[in-house]
This record gives sequence, C-alpha cells and structure tokens, in this order.
Amino acid sequence: MHGKSENRDDYQHVPRPLAAMARDLSDGHHIPPHHHRRAQLIYGTSGAITVVTDRGTWVVPATRGVWVPAGVVHAMTCSGPVRMRTLYLEPGAAPGLPDAPTVVAVPPLLRELIDAATRIPLDYRVDGRDGRLVDLLLLELEPQPIPALHLPVPTDPALAGLCEAVRADPGARWTTPAAAAHAHLSPRSLQRRFPAATGMTLAHWIQQARLIHAVTLLAGNTPVTAVASALGYATPSAFTAMFHRALGVPPSSWFAEP
Repeated sequence: MHGKSENRDDYQHVPRPLAAMARDLSDGHHIPPHHHRRAQLIYGTSGAITVVTDRGTWVVPATRGVWVPAGVVHAMTCSGPVRMRTLYLEPGAAPGLPDAPTVVAVPPLLRELIDAATRIPLDYRVDGRDGRLVDLLLLELEPQPIPALHLPVPTDPALAGLCEAVRADPGARWTTPAAAAHAHLSPRSLQRRFPAATGMTLAHWIQQARLIHAVTLLAGNTPVTAVASALGYATPSAFTAMFHRALGVPPSSWFAEP
C-alpha cells in the first residue's frame, strides 16, 4: 500500500500508529454523525470547523483542532472553505490526550508536522525519516489551556429543547423569564437545574451560543457589523467588547496564529 489511498477505511486499518489525510471541503460541507475505531484529530488550515458530539459542541478556527477519542460519535460542519488535515491515531498512540473530546492548540511546528504527515505513505517506515517525523508529531500533540467555544448538551428534555431554540436564534432576547417559559419551568427552577445539567449558567451558555454563531459567520467573511446586528448588539463595538472579554482577542484576531 504505497502512497496515499482513496479508500478511507485504509486510514483506520493501516498497520501504523498514525495515518494522516488531507481533504479540501467547501463552505457548509456537513459530515453526518459517525465514529471511527481510531482516535481522530480534526483540524483545518482555513475556515472554522464545528464538531458536535453527544457531550457537546466545539468550534475551532485554523489555529486549533478537536481531539475526538476512538468510538465517539461525532458530526462536523465547515464554515468557510476548509482545508482539512486530519489525523487518525491508534488507541494508545497519544497517551497524553484525554478520553473525552477536547480542544488542542495547533502552533506552527505542529501545523507543519501535520501537513507533512499527510504526504507520507500510509505504510511509512517506522525506523526511517517518516517514522521519526511521526514520533515528533506525537510528542507535540498535547492539549493546551486555550479558550474554547464549547456548548455542553443537557440530557434533560426540557433543557435540551431550550438549548436547541437558543442555538436556532441566538440573537433573540433570551431573558431568564423568557427562557423559563420556553422550557415550561419557573425561573427559579431553571436557574437551579440548568447549571446542574450543563456546568454553566444559562447566561454563560447563551453567550457561548452567540460566540459560536459569530465565529461561523466570521469564517464565511461576514463583516463584524453584520455579525453584531445578527446577534442583537446595538453597536459593533459592544459585540467586539463581549468577544474580547470571552476569548481574549477581538474578532479580527481570533483566526490569527497563536
């Protein structure tokens, strides 16, 4: 099996600890829920990728990736054209990474290693240059404490329905009374049950939903003024201030290299 295969199953069963694949995907491209026998790093060198599992939703730009452990069902959607460079790792090949989905930083060295890995044969020599490249890549692949856009999904049907409504219209004025009415709960009950189910206050969850929507729009080159308006902010500066407080950088810098 020399070179790169057109059969995607080969990336799961090749007798090497790591296989890397390059795909160019269009804006809006959606991959429905599925799972792999190997762990996966989902990473794109352009645009933004939304990854959804039953444990939550993550949105990452080209400077970050999402680690999906083996067997975890996930779906993904592209915002803007995405040059995806994905890794499939044999379970145990990267013991420093957790057994739950998480965001990893992709600094310049790791980015170059991932790109180089997509060009080596699937049956690379483990004792040759390609094998050493993979060894270095695995050493560099580790989670880092970076701001992540993550939406945990509650299992409570009433709260799940509310979260779905917020995701569908994040720019609406989701006051606690309005959200409680949608969930058919009292405001006090909602304020007690929501953090217990998600680990976030309702206000924080709504802000995360708005940030995720903002990032998907920004990845498609929507102007900041239009994004601010879509999310219900009176001025672009108010939206920019919220974005900066939440993620540490203004919208114009979130896609920049770390």
